[in-house]
Amino acid sequence: METRKPHCPDCDAEESALGRRDFLAGLPLVGSSPRVVAAPSPKSAPETAVKVFYDSLTDEQRKAICFDWEHKDAKRGLLRNFVSNNWQITQPHIKSDFYTKKQQDVLHDVFKGMISPDWYKAFLKHLKDDTGGKDWGEQQSVAIFGKPAEGKFEMVMTGRHMTMRTDGHSEDNVAFGGPIFYGHAAEGFNEKPDHPGNVFWPQALAANKIYKMFDDKQQKKALVESSPIESAVGFQGPKGKFPGLAVAEMSDDQKKEVQKVLAMLLEPFRTEDQDEVLECLKKQGGLDKCALAFYKDHDLGSDGVYDSWRLEGPAFVWYFRGVPHVHVWVNIANDPSVKLNA
Repeated sequence: METRKPHCPDCDAEESALGRRDFLAGLPLVGSSPRVVAAPSPKSAPETAVKVFYDSLTDEQRKAICFDWEHKDAKRGLLRNFVSNNWQITQPHIKSDFYTKKQQDVLHDVFKGMISPDWYKAFLKHLKDDTGGKDWGEQQSVAIFGKPAEGKFEMVMTGRHMTMRTDGHSEDNVAFGGPIFYGHAAEGFNEKPDHPGNVFWPQALAANKIYKMFDDKQQKKALVESSPIESAVGFQGPKGKFPGLAVAEMSDDQKKEVQKVLAMLLEPFRTEDQDEVLECLKKQGGLDKCALAFYKDHDLGSDGVYDSWRLEGPAFVWYFRGVPHVHVWVNIANDPSVKLNA
């Protein structure tokens, strides 16, 4: 088992990445050791907690927050697959009298289990900042699709700047159980160019370090004039035209920095989800099949640090939109035919 250093979101980007794998060629990163890849399962800690929570629900509670696996909403379509930057999947907030204190505690266990222990305090901070100072659970809600321990199931937890999923690998061709979202507005809606206090901003600094490594010709390819609609994270497939500079056209030292950025992007999430992402990426041909783009129209303060950027492959999209504050859209699968619902 690898050893992971405690993560400080304000630390320099170089402090993050070792210990994850190089899936460009299916080889370990320098400094890492091979280990068995394991996707989430019904016996994983968050999934086990979902089962405990489900079994505790009254008929009234189940009627309000439980749905069939293929439930379709009139406006949102297949509800378990929907993703947005700010939404409530069901009406009852977690920390409300709709749930007992014990049920709230179990939901907190689910939440903690979906993220890296090193990132727990950072997630609490971003959720508190993003809800006007409210604690976790006061502005978040959940829904369960299917029946835990009786086939496919998924819990979705939503709120402002959060769509998170735990599904025990019920959706076996997607990572994270489907598209996810995270974000942060640390000091107001319109953040300053250096995004003070934003727990996710170091991800952008790490990506911009790569841009500064590019020569003039590479920078010209990597810099795209206009940013796309932020929710446009559907898959293009192997014949897609990905914006920016292809990773395959980068030098070895530049590729290593892309690997570090990927590791940093994965760092906030539980190891099982990280592994599933890397397996999906490997099936597509690794990072060499991806491209990295920076968006010229999103340069707060005109400081040459591009606030919005995107890493994209055939069935891999990680879109970091940093204007006017951080929104990050993530959609990853092992099959590009998976449709986006956003």
